[in-house]
Amino acid sequence: MEFMTDSAAAFFDLDRTLISGSSVFVFGMAAWRSGLVPTGDLIKDARSAIGFRMSGASDEKTATVRDRILSAIADTTVEDLRALGDQVIPRLLEDVRLESRGLIDLHHDAGRDTYIVSASPIEIVEDLAVEMGMSGGIGTVAEVVDGVYTGRLAEPFCYGEGKVQAVGKLVAERGYDLRLSYAYSDSVGDLPFLEMVGHPVAVNPDRALQHLAYHRGWPVVVFSRKAKKVIKTTTAVTGAVGLAGATYLFGRHQGRLSA
Repeated sequence: MEFMTDSAAAFFDLDRTLISGSSVFVFGMAAWRSGLVPTGDLIKDARSAIGFRMSGASDEKTATVRDRILSAIADTTVEDLRALGDQVIPRLLEDVRLESRGLIDLHHDAGRDTYIVSASPIEIVEDLAVEMGMSGGIGTVAEVVDGVYTGRLAEPFCYGEGKVQAVGKLVAERGYDLRLSYAYSDSVGDLPFLEMVGHPVAVNPDRALQHLAYHRGWPVVVFSRKAKKVIKTTTAVTGAVGLAGATYLFGRHQGRLSA
């Protein structure tokens, strides 16, 4: 696989892209164990997580999750929320697709910085990015006063146009050339995010994004459960990298055929 390396970055959505499920549900489980989320809300989140795994997110569902997270952390200290990371991060690391790790490695080999960009809390996203050896994480920033969360946003919700603003802020600081940069996502809700870069890639896309990617000639990468199980039978990292490269190139080929 050939990558350009001049002042570019690769931006990865988290849920159903880097991982197979919902990071918010994993966070919700940890919050429930800590008494921050009622059992009834956890059950609702479990149902949403199943639907999300099958068909992706929607603006309405995402807004509901946003409000629930902000409500759950209101009056919680930053220290206590960071402590939840001890439960959340190991679980998320288990859920990271080996194919996704392969793509990240390919970008690192090309000298390109890599970032997670997610609607999940910035505290979780940043810590996960560090554990994965990535350049950084961009997530939802909640307001903090005197070390305690107020239950309000400090910056735009990191979804849709809010995700574009957050990435744009980082790009302005670091001087990345978006024309040479890559973005990976599963959801048509991330269309503004994907359109920011010169190399958008649809990963396990929902139906709307798959349709759009087909007509725009964008690469479509599908990480199947079967392929993941095959990789899990070996400890060779090169196996993950090889499959990631092969599926990426296949997606590029399919995109060109449909252009």
